Amino acid sequence: MRIVLAPMEGVLDHLMRGLLTEIGGYDLCVTEFVRVVEQTISDKAFYRACPELKNANAYGSTTAAGTPVRVQLLGQNPVCMADNAAKVIELGSHGVDINFGCPSKMVNSNRGGAILLKDPDNLYQIVSAVKKAVPTDAIVSAKIRLGYEDKSLAIENAQAIEAAGANELTVHARTKIEGYKPPAHWQWIAKIKQNISIPVIANGDIFNLSDANKCREVSTCTDIMVGRGALMLPNLAQLIKGQGNDPEHPKVNAMPWHEVQTLLLAYTRFETYGDKSKYYPNRIKQWLKYLKLQYAEADQLFQEIRTLKTAEAISEKL
Repeated sequence: MRIVLAPMEGVLDHLMRGLLTEIGGYDLCVTEFVRVVEQTISDKAFYRACPELKNANAYGSTTAAGTPVRVQLLGQNPVCMADNAAKVIELGSHGVDINFGCPSKMVNSNRGGAILLKDPDNLYQIVSAVKKAVPTDAIVSAKIRLGYEDKSLAIENAQAIEAAGANELTVHARTKIEGYKPPAHWQWIAKIKQNISIPVIANGDIFNLSDANKCREVSTCTDIMVGRGALMLPNLAQLIKGQGNDPEHPKVNAMPWHEVQTLLLAYTRFETYGDKSKYYPNRIKQWLKYLKLQYAEADQLFQEIRTLKTAEAISEKL
C-alpha cells in the first residue's frame, strides 16, 4: 500500500510537506499546481513551488525525510505542458503530475483543471504530448474527478489518459459540481479501475483509519491519497499503515495534542523565517480549522488567534 500526500493550494506547501513526511508513513508528495499558460516557466518559479528540487539526487526530488516529491502542472495547451514537463523533469522532479481535477471557478474559467473533463480527446492530447516530451523512464501521472457536471465521461476520461501513456491515475471520487460535499463516491473509482490497467490511486473523504479501510474496500484500490485528513490528523499515514515509532509499543494512536502543539511551533518557525512569512497568519488559521475537527484544543486556540493579524502576536499565543 502506498499513501500519497495530496496537493492543497495555500496550505500543503513545502514546509507542511516537510513536517508531515518527517512524522512518517507517506510514500509520495505531489506539489500545489504550477499554472502553465503560453510560455516556459522559469527555474525560479519551479523552485518556489517545489524547493525540494534544489536537493534532487539520482532518484529525484525528496523532502528532508527522503519522501519523493512530484511537481504538478495545470494547463490546457499540450505543447506548453510538454515543454514545462520536460523542464521540470530536468530540474529533478520525481515524475510529473497533471491536474485535471481542480474545481476552482477561476481556474476552470481559464480552461484549466476540471473543465477539461468535458473533453476526453483534450486529456489525451495533453498527456500524450507530456509523455513524449519526457524521458521514457519518467513517471507521468494525472489526477481527475469523476466528471464536471456529471459522471457520464468518467470511464472514457480515464481510458483516454491511459491510452495517452500515463503511468498512473489518481481519482477524486466526486464531480466538479459536487465539490467537497459528502459522500465521496468510491464505488465509481472501482468502475474506473475495472476499465483501465494502469495503477489507480483513490482520493476523497479519507480522514481516519476506518475511512481508509472502507475506501480501499469499496474502490478496490491498494493505494490512496490523503489531503484534508492529513491536516486534521498529522500522523494519519502512520495510523493507516499501523506504523509506530516505538518498537516496544507498535500500536499507533492519534497524535496527542501536546505533540501537535510542537508541530505548530515548528511550522511557525519555518513560516516566520522562511520565504512565505507574510502568509503565515492565514495559513496557521487555516491549519487550525482542520485540526479543530479532531482536537478540541485546536478550536480553543483558533478562537484566541482568529482576530490576530501578525506572526508575532500569533507566535506569542502558541
